[in-house]
Amino acid sequence: MDLSPSPDQIAILDAVDSLAKPYASVPLHDVSLALVNDTLDRELAEGGFLDIAFDPDLGPVSAALIVERLARLPFAIEAAISALIRPLFGIELPRPFCLVEVDKTTRPIRFLQAGATVIVVGADRVSSFVATADQVRSEDSLFAYPMATLLVDPVAVATTVRDVSPAEVKTRWRIAIAAEAAGLLAAALDSVAGYVTDRQQFGRPLATFQALRHRLAEAQVRTNGVYWLAVKAAGTLDAGDAALAALHAQESARACVYDFHQFLGAMGMTLEHPLHLWTYRLKALASDLDGRGGQALAAADAVWG
Repeated sequence: MDLSPSPDQIAILDAVDSLAKPYASVPLHDVSLALVNDTLDRELAEGGFLDIAFDPDLGPVSAALIVERLARLPFAIEAAISALIRPLFGIELPRPFCLVEVDKTTRPIRFLQAGATVIVVGADRVSSFVATADQVRSEDSLFAYPMATLLVDPVAVATTVRDVSPAEVKTRWRIAIAAEAAGLLAAALDSVAGYVTDRQQFGRPLATFQALRHRLAEAQVRTNGVYWLAVKAAGTLDAGDAALAALHAQESARACVYDFHQFLGAMGMTLEHPLHLWTYRLKALASDLDGRGGQALAAADAVWG
């Protein structure tokens, strides 16, 4: 399988980079736990970037590439679900999109707000509803995403049953996890590399110490692996490929987030440095679909049934 981006995909990513360039830096003096930008979200939607997968000539691979690129921004954008999972349901449903499993309905949900489309994934059916203001309670999030809690039982209010299988939704969900995690890891690694290159200790930059360089190199290998596994899974839409991609993404998040914050020392425990805008999102993604254990079981089921 040739995983190299096509000329069309390169052109699309160039356009995404051009649009996102004004939003690539953290706003001066902003030390929020989560950053969002409605203007960027609107421009992405109006530009059709989140509808790429509806085009059969571009499909999920192009969508995964866009998700990975947008995840590198300090702003949390609801791109992964819209770009990779929304095509299963149709373009007419309102954004943002939210996903919830029927046995985890009390957990805060990323990007949930009034007017959001909530996709409820059960054991044998997938249903949806559009959340109203009285059904949603905003939460203070430690995970660098805007989050809210549903005040109603989503199984009871999601009366519209969708003609798509839970397995198909979960496969794309896992691809979304891996694609977003690849971008978050890349941005976090770039941020850390810049810090340790500038930070002096014992008369020389931290980046010159061999032990630290080895662990940064391992993080780079993990980041590359998550990226390529995500692209492969988007290309095959195979349940086993998706589970392995999500498994590697969540395992890499566990290992790399610890190292990244340790490399920054005391600065890594503050909001002054923007590292948390990527690593805290990784922590949230690491628990999706039952975490690493859930992905390992899904991979085993895909191989051995």
